[in-house]
Amino acid sequence: MATFTTYYHSPVGLLRISGTDHYISEVHFMKEEEATVAPAGTTPLPPMAIQAIEQLIQYFHGNRRIFELPLNQEGTDFQQKVWNELANIPFGKTISYQEFSRRLGDPKVIRAAASANGKNHIAIIIPCHRVIGAKGELVGFGGGLARKKWLLTHENKVAHGVQTLF
Repeated sequence: MATFTTYYHSPVGLLRISGTDHYISEVHFMKEEEATVAPAGTTPLPPMAIQAIEQLIQYFHGNRRIFELPLNQEGTDFQQKVWNELANIPFGKTISYQEFSRRLGDPKVIRAAASANGKNHIAIIIPCHRVIGAKGELVGFGGGLARKKWLLTHENKVAHGVQTLF
């Protein structure tokens, strides 16, 4: 099965998007030093890549709240359970790690849930940014806390009908 990797310059920086003709397997926030070496595409993008980029553009323009893409990332049964539960956090809402672990069925799995959340390779689409600390603080995000804040602010504004320009 052929795989692809492409890049999208989003309002929160360069995103690397990978997958196959059948699914998306990665949306990764590039670090500044990585962003300078991202190659320009010279071959036509497969339809799955185009679909992912179009949906991300719609999300950033405030026209998409739910992604409709086939996803595939390898992980343990517990990680899969965590990633599936992340997808149930509504657009524009946040949840604490404590509440998230309760939703997983056991409040004692808070650290394991946080670890699995951190291993999510499909940023934004699987909304790991919607999980916050117990007191509402922004904690732990592979893309950096500034991006997490931007994404949460963006979703909050869109959910409440506030127009934004970026």
